[in-house]
Amino acid sequence: MQAEDPSDADRYRAPALDKGLDILELLAEQKDGLTRAEITKSLGRNASEMYRMLERLVARQYVVRSPAGDRYSLSLKLYALAHRHPPMNRLITEALPVMQRFADRAEQSCHLATYDRGNLLVIAQVDGPGTWGISVRLGARIGLIDTGSGRVTLAFQSAEQRAHMLAEHTQVKGETALDPVALESAYARIRADGFLHKESQQTFGVMDVSFPLLGPSGQAVATLTCPFLRRIDEYVAPSLDDVSAMLGEAAAALSMYREPELNSVVEVDG
Repeated sequence: MQAEDPSDADRYRAPALDKGLDILELLAEQKDGLTRAEITKSLGRNASEMYRMLERLVARQYVVRSPAGDRYSLSLKLYALAHRHPPMNRLITEALPVMQRFADRAEQSCHLATYDRGNLLVIAQVDGPGTWGISVRLGARIGLIDTGSGRVTLAFQSAEQRAHMLAEHTQVKGETALDPVALESAYARIRADGFLHKESQQTFGVMDVSFPLLGPSGQAVATLTCPFLRRIDEYVAPSLDDVSAMLGEAAAALSMYREPELNSVVEVDG
């Protein structure tokens, strides 16, 4: 695909749209919202244009005001729109029953993540049935480099696509930077094994178990991960090997899901 000519970008500018998108992208990074003055200062705009744009975003319910009326935050409308997008919605709908069956059998939680703008986005999550456990928050953005989900996603890409993903990558909070040569070696091992067992680099005592959902060209369209916790009391829970086998079965079941827009996996004979 040809690179965009800078003159084309200037020719098709839409300043009002850019202002609105700038506000949404800024607020997406703010846990507690921002005042109008803070938004104006951060974006280097004048107060009157920010006032008009914020009023429209509030009226269209993309942004909400705090009860006191002095701070602005993102609403859930963008999240809802993303999940109404048919390919994503169908993948999640297909995945959740399979993930729930896994969680019930394995007595562990699991989550499904897909690549999104340089990192991974958790698009589905199911808790285990026990009284305690560990899970990754639905909608969380997680690291591409140092998580099981990220490693498997990168391992099952073409060299060109992997380079593109790494070029887009920006570190999430706490993400560990790793040597590119070591990563390439890790990708080769993951491809050979077809999955990954890896001690979590975020939490002690957790073993990440990750399997890809592959497209017809052998590239991962999503990754299914279980943050495995080992019981140390007298209760006999499924072992790591048992859980890995169950997660592999779940990933294989989802890999037979055919969705052209998502480049879903072809069925595996036998």
